[in-house]
Amino acid sequence: MTTTTASAQPGERTVGKSSPRTARGPRRRPGRIRRIGLPYLLLLPALLLELLVHLVPMVIGIVMSFKELTQFYIRDWTTAPWAGLDNFTMSVDFDAPVGEALLHSFLVTCAFTILSVGLCWLIGTAAAICMQDAFRGRGLLRAIFLVPYALPVYAAVITWAFMFQHDNGLVNHVLHDQLGLTDKPSFWLIGDNSFVALLVVSVWKGWPFAFLIVMAGLQNIPKELYEAAALDGAGVWQQIRRITLPSLRPVNQVLVLVLFLWTFNDFNTPFVLFGKAAPEAADLISIHIYQSSFVTWNFGAGSAMSVLLLLFLLLVTGVYLFVTSRTARAPRNSRERKTADV
Repeated sequence: MTTTTASAQPGERTVGKSSPRTARGPRRRPGRIRRIGLPYLLLLPALLLELLVHLVPMVIGIVMSFKELTQFYIRDWTTAPWAGLDNFTMSVDFDAPVGEALLHSFLVTCAFTILSVGLCWLIGTAAAICMQDAFRGRGLLRAIFLVPYALPVYAAVITWAFMFQHDNGLVNHVLHDQLGLTDKPSFWLIGDNSFVALLVVSVWKGWPFAFLIVMAGLQNIPKELYEAAALDGAGVWQQIRRITLPSLRPVNQVLVLVLFLWTFNDFNTPFVLFGKAAPEAADLISIHIYQSSFVTWNFGAGSAMSVLLLLFLLLVTGVYLFVTSRTARAPRNSRERKTADV
């Protein structure tokens, strides 16, 4: 479009008419910039909190792992002498007492994590499948199942600590006094039974999360698949194996990873259940790092152990995501090949 300008007489103002596109151009740009910058502005508080709460302490911990930081330098940790890789070398020297204790704690944590994640997933998935069909009282049962997940961790674990007491605990009262399954009351918070007590508490408070996630994933499976499978003569177990579990594969991949990271890093449960000094059978690596840092006052070694733990979790997470992505991509490629052949 052309711009027309009226002829101006001396002393008169020149009035010009321009196209709507030219007139609105300067007004659109600030609005577009505002729309583009709004998401970043909304994310800014979360990014600042993430920076202050996680990233800055992480960087400080990594720097501390390279220093000989003991109780003599707590007042000003920046003046601690530089230790280089000595803290890491001491931590991975499995022939020395420090490395041997760390290796034992690592193996206990791996066994505890595998059992806890497996039982949480199994119980949560079974409960979610049982709650899939509508029946009277289903909403009440779902609410009851979520009670352990809704309770504060400290309140729940302290309650279990009282139940595991040797003389007047509910567990010994039921197993020994009522059912007669044991010859004498057992010690659950010390000795080898401490691992079982820790596992029971972890599974009790962890399986409702798996139940909640799996129950949400089941809502996306069409009921027509089950109806067609029933018409073909498939039983309940065949429907679960052929329809439910394959359909839940993306949900289970995320669920297992989250449960693994939470359980492997769990500090609140063993700390509240056993205190500062956990029994040898339940010496998780989180408690072990705490003892190395705040009991022996060797913050350099404790920071080095934390960095090693971080590297291990990053490695496991990367391998897990790589394997699961390839597993999910394999059926898709096979279907595409079959379609191409046809």
